[in-house]
Amino acid sequence: MTWLWLALIGAFGGICSGLFGVGGGLIFVPLLVFLLHFDVHLAIGTSLAVILPTAFSGLTRFAASGHVNWKAALMVAAFAIIGAWIGAGLSLKLSSLLLRRLFAVFLALVAIKMFFRN
Repeated sequence: MTWLWLALIGAFGGICSGLFGVGGGLIFVPLLVFLLHFDVHLAIGTSLAVILPTAFSGLTRFAASGHVNWKAALMVAAFAIIGAWIGAGLSLKLSSLLLRRLFAVFLALVAIKMFFRN
């Protein structure tokens, strides 16, 4: 049954990645935690391992249609690499409970901002 959940999580996350530009943290982490009872640190690490091939797959479709600002992407990527290194280090120092709660607050704030934005 676990392989079925993993397949469904992967398909759902992949669709959300291509459709909305999200997948890793917003889809994979909560589903791995709640459906498969992964520790939040394990879910984050697993999600990060999935992001590269997922993002590449979606990127090829968007790039082929001319919908990528490569200068902006390279600038954001350069600083995102540094930020991800720092964030991973911070994450590993936090307890699973605190990290889960911080993540929940982050998701709630993003949802509220998206819902009420014009």
